[in-house]
Amino acid sequence: MWTPDPATIITAEHKATAARAELERAIDTERDRRIDAGFVFVGTHFQSRPGDRENIAGASTAALAAISAGAAEGDLRWHGGDTDFCWIAEDNGLVPMDAQTMFNFGQAAMAHKQAMIFAARALKDRETIPDDITADIYWP
Repeated sequence: MWTPDPATIITAEHKATAARAELERAIDTERDRRIDAGFVFVGTHFQSRPGDRENIAGASTAALAAISAGAAEGDLRWHGGDTDFCWIAEDNGLVPMDAQTMFNFGQAAMAHKQAMIFAARALKDRETIPDDITADIYWP
């Protein structure tokens, strides 16, 4: 009598585990898409792709150093240049920022990314992951 090789039997549990892993990968993809999609800061939409986040983090650190060195609120030349410090918004408009605003902008970028990470974690922690994981109701 023939018996199947146990290594080749796909159980319902294995199928469920594989399906859940696929949903968790989809959640990661949606999380990353939303992180990269940008965020609104003081009523203006800014980009937040990896390079953007790197630039924001660097400028935010420089702003903190300028604040520590005494940069005053409203001083748009806190960066040491001979022009006002501005950040380019998603619509390519220039947004002037003093050091305090730049630092707060960096904090907002960090909060945006963190909110998406925690929303993804909450979806993954659900006993049953919904099929519509891209729906806005699950994301900040």
